[in-house]
Amino acid sequence: MSALLEIEDLRTHFFTTSGVVKAVNGISYDVQEGETVAIVGESGCGKSVSALSVLGLIPNPPGRIVGGAIRFQGDNLIGLDDLQIRNIRGRQIGMIFQEPMTSLNPVLTIGLQLTETMEHHLGMDRADAEKKAVEYLRLVGISEPERRIRQYPHHLSGGMRQRVMIAMALCCEPRLIIADEPTTALDVTIQAQILELMKNLTKRLGVALIIITHNLGVVARYADRVNVMYAGKIIERGLAADIYREPRHPYTLGLLSSVPRLDQPRQKRLDPIDGQPPDLTRLGEGCSFLPRCKFAVDRCESEIPPLETVGNGHLSACWENENLETARG
Repeated sequence: MSALLEIEDLRTHFFTTSGVVKAVNGISYDVQEGETVAIVGESGCGKSVSALSVLGLIPNPPGRIVGGAIRFQGDNLIGLDDLQIRNIRGRQIGMIFQEPMTSLNPVLTIGLQLTETMEHHLGMDRADAEKKAVEYLRLVGISEPERRIRQYPHHLSGGMRQRVMIAMALCCEPRLIIADEPTTALDVTIQAQILELMKNLTKRLGVALIIITHNLGVVARYADRVNVMYAGKIIERGLAADIYREPRHPYTLGLLSSVPRLDQPRQKRLDPIDGQPPDLTRLGEGCSFLPRCKFAVDRCESEIPPLETVGNGHLSACWENENLETARG
């Protein structure tokens, strides 16, 4: 059975006065029906750009998809005109953007922002769209939805705005939702509520979900499979349980070592990853993680390691992945 979404060797570059920024530099992954897939990595690794590429939201200039394929339900989205991609965006692929405080239009009511998409994509009249908007606001846990649709975004807290964004992504009954850092700027308690809500709703409605995050704690609880990104490439892929139990790339190991864990002594110090992500306009010939890697060998300077199978459904792009066993302890 073919995947709902298949991304093959996607390359999205930005052409600037400082050089070509290779924000997404040849990534491939897929999402199955009803599955939750996470894309994890530091800021600037290309996570959000890969999502915006799927939806045709890369600003041109300076950005452009220069290679690869994005197949949704078997059809390649690259090359579609504006009208064709708009018919897919929102209707078949929903998006929850990164910042709930600024993602909603401050001068339009909550109800208008919800009903507009249903009127456009589903051909509903205003009255029916408002009834459905109320249903979805209630579904995402917003109290008094009949009153809320008359309010403006500034009347709502950050957590409630994010619930509105989830309702907006779901109201046209898409097959896939992309959530780009959906808990940014929310406190820890609200983060947990939002993530639990998204997981439960997508499972209940049979919607596939891509979660883009830098938080590996999110991955452990909510994702089925994980893609770890660094410098525009996927450097490790596998089931969430395998990534946690047996990371096979030094970067993934470093991310895990820098996260507090309840099964470790309280006095145990975190082990952050030294250094900074590379300049994407000046990538070298070898492994991009080389300057920050504790396992580097001579080969890493001149050859980019391919993403190869290291277990059942588990892939890693590292020449020394076998030697990480002792580091995991």
